[in-house]
Amino acid sequence: MDNDRVSDERDTETTADPDVPDGADPAGGGDDAPLPPRRGFLLLLLAPIIVVADVVTKVIAVAALDGEPPLRLLGGFVYLQIVRNPGAAFGMATGLTWLLTLVAVGVVIAIIWIMPKLRSTGWAVGLALVLAGALGNLIDRFFREPGPLRGHVVDFVSLFAPNGDIWPVFNVADSSIVCGGALIVLMALLGRDYDGTLTKDKKK
Repeated sequence: MDNDRVSDERDTETTADPDVPDGADPAGGGDDAPLPPRRGFLLLLLAPIIVVADVVTKVIAVAALDGEPPLRLLGGFVYLQIVRNPGAAFGMATGLTWLLTLVAVGVVIAIIWIMPKLRSTGWAVGLALVLAGALGNLIDRFFREPGPLRGHVVDFVSLFAPNGDIWPVFNVADSSIVCGGALIVLMALLGRDYDGTLTKDKKK
């Protein structure tokens, strides 16, 4: 009888899932359930693509539109024109170029610090968009006139009317920041944290 009991215990040990931590629920429930896989690779994959798209479109826009009148497209829904912006996204905070540059550098550092802890796909995509937008405009801040930390960002897309009369002139980086920020806000409203956990579970 004792031999049968020892045999049953050995069978239980050998059939245990080695990928499930001790005390964790193999079905994925409970406080000790395995965490979702890391999603930092999504940030590393998406951000460079968007940065390249931002840089390339700015180079093309400057070459084709600098010194030219606004180009009307799609029946006036879109206008293409060059505007050099010393402020933040969509023309805000003009006159604080150096401060905006330092803030953008801080944002980049913070996102890189969070990256190893990312386990939420939504957060990874949102942060990738924000990071790419910040880096795209930072390139202008450092390498365009009138000089490092004070460089003016190249904007070239205006909606509904030229000169930003209805909607501020923007670029790919600005759009990326806005879309990424909106996605991050949505994830927060859904109660999902960047580490893959639910905020309601952290309050228990």
